[in-house]
Amino acid sequence: MAGPQEDMAAAMVVNLKTKTGKSLDEWMAAARASGLAKHGALVSWLKAEHGLSHGYANLVAHKTFASDAGSSDDDALMEAMFAGPKAAMRPVYDRVAAIVHGLDGAQVAPKKVYVSFRRKKQFGLGQPSTKDRFDLGLTLKGVEPSGRLEAAGSWNAMVTHRVRIGAAEEVDAEVEGWIRQAWAAA
Repeated sequence: MAGPQEDMAAAMVVNLKTKTGKSLDEWMAAARASGLAKHGALVSWLKAEHGLSHGYANLVAHKTFASDAGSSDDDALMEAMFAGPKAAMRPVYDRVAAIVHGLDGAQVAPKKVYVSFRRKKQFGLGQPSTKDRFDLGLTLKGVEPSGRLEAAGSWNAMVTHRVRIGAAEEVDAEVEGWIRQAWAAA
């Protein structure tokens, strides 16, 4: 069964031609012809050169790079994300995901390099950044960074805070509290 995020993306695909004059396939062909290989660069180009809204530009970029949950199998995305040296961070993700799955209405949506945690809106994300660090990003507006809970800064604009986690044991009651706080505000 499709979730709200997939339903919204499907509606955007249907409305794309009406709103922009081109179908998703036509936009994807233009995106590929641009030669741009990074999501952010493609979004910026589509907005600047073609006047697409951020939402439509993001949709076209995700579909072009097959980097959203609807374009690829979730299991395949997770397998690729935790392949090779980053496999050591899978137990950290599993602990975080167990907390998220226990929250009413929370959804886990794998992307190409991170996993989005959503309720009505995204409240966090998890990313195996290196072979020995998993970054947990949370949206905690108005919360002062302190200790392990640091400001996200330039790491990721989709969240306000980041927790750097090196081992599954570090996903403790304090981390669970921050996850629950972000979920409650979403």
